[in-house]
Amino acid sequence: MAYYFRLGNIPPKRHTQFRQPDGSLYKEELVSSKGFSGIYSNLYHIHNPNNVLDIGKPTPFNWEPAKEYGLKQTHLKTSGVTTTGKDYLSARKMLMMNNDVMMGICSPELRKMDFYFKNADGDELIYVHDGEGVMYSQFGKLEVRKGDYIVIPRTTIYRFEWKETGPLRLLVIESQGPIETVKRYRNELGQLLEHSPYCERDIRPPGDLVTESEKGEFLVQIKKGGMLHPYTYGHSPLDIVGWDGFLYPYAMSIHDFEPITGRIHQPPPVHQTFQAWGFVICSFVPRLFDYHPLAIPAPYNHSNIDSDEVLYYAEGEFMSRKGIDRGSFTIHMGGLPHGPHPGTVEKSIGAKETHEYAVMLDTFKPLSVTTQGLNFVDPDYPLSWKE
Repeated sequence: MAYYFRLGNIPPKRHTQFRQPDGSLYKEELVSSKGFSGIYSNLYHIHNPNNVLDIGKPTPFNWEPAKEYGLKQTHLKTSGVTTTGKDYLSARKMLMMNNDVMMGICSPELRKMDFYFKNADGDELIYVHDGEGVMYSQFGKLEVRKGDYIVIPRTTIYRFEWKETGPLRLLVIESQGPIETVKRYRNELGQLLEHSPYCERDIRPPGDLVTESEKGEFLVQIKKGGMLHPYTYGHSPLDIVGWDGFLYPYAMSIHDFEPITGRIHQPPPVHQTFQAWGFVICSFVPRLFDYHPLAIPAPYNHSNIDSDEVLYYAEGEFMSRKGIDRGSFTIHMGGLPHGPHPGTVEKSIGAKETHEYAVMLDTFKPLSVTTQGLNFVDPDYPLSWKE
């Protein structure tokens, strides 16, 4: 995370006595990464965070790569999808994956979760394509809306409440490594630099601490090892009276990403927004096109020799692609050149600006379409560059 933050009441020094009004001790919990060598936060509970009442039977919660899919440019047509499952977990459909990252969609029918979720397998990044609501976690209340990236560190215990009006469409990315701000945009102390396309003012940590002191039975579904482990606790996981540190969930809007432009076409790294082990995430946003007198706004043909490139099309008309809709995925695999569809290069000349929004995932190991992803494959896309 980019900077230190605190909410609620905490003692003046770590690992010292901090007492409740009845004289008993608050229960301190260190949530740390890389053992004790990475970023961390200290949380103060009313109840013991280990107060488990029951452990249910684990159930599978994983996805499988499709076998013998082959090497081909891919278009996943998910634009017509309205719901993908009953609740937040059954609605998660991962469409592509490798050992570093999974990417998919989630459009649950139920807008309010009656359980909490903890992902102990990986960090999550959720892009809110459509919807507005609140994320509740032990770190507090985070209001989220259309266009937000929500970065959720692993083991964060959370639930969503989405407004009932309008569509709900989420893009979900699960990462084996931490999802971080871009290293080259930070100084030696971690502050985002002046030439970064976003800064700390654009990052929204939880705004209000929600403290639930009551006892009862509270279900937390924990994802670990590709299984869901149902844990019932004797109190709400939101029994925190205060916390501080560098590790916490936060939101940042794609609308606050400031594009970098130039006289000629700029490569995708200028759009980079996050980094992680084995992949990067980029944001394509409305921007002025290149201003060289002979500039070609459409992207040039490109051969990925060591990465796979995914674009999720969020808003606007994508001038280099035909047959792509809002909510489409394209996967351009390493080993094959890709570029503008025939006729789009000449058509782009003279254009002054674009109003598109898209989220790009670039991986450094090959991606596989999952068995669930096969349901959305456009069979005509690999040959759509025919003259």
